[in-house]
Amino acid sequence: MLLIYLDENSLSEAERAQCYQDSAGFARQLYTRRQYISAAPLYPTSSAKSVRVKNGKAMVTDGPFAETHEQLGGFFLIEADTIEEATRIASQIPAGRWGTVEVRPVLQVEGLPDAASA
Repeated sequence: MLLIYLDENSLSEAERAQCYQDSAGFARQLYTRRQYISAAPLYPTSSAKSVRVKNGKAMVTDGPFAETHEQLGGFFLIEADTIEEATRIASQIPAGRWGTVEVRPVLQVEGLPDAASA
């Protein structure tokens, strides 16, 4: 999982539109190499809700749980044989020009439905 963090207010509308276009092109490149699984930008944190459950009761608050300088802005889910390969791919993500791309392996958990069959 390649998690993209950036200051969501740092891009102009033109930069954001270009980033989406560049990211779609990058996703197509990964797809042709059979490394693409999924990717998507996220709406701004102002649209977020955070849910915490305490004593069996859900508490819902507006916005992200933590206040940071960079917010989670989107992701790429890819196939990579090694963390080094995933890191190389992450270095090519267009939004990385404005922020940080976190590379994190995804755990395989038995019993989860297969996304392809859903």
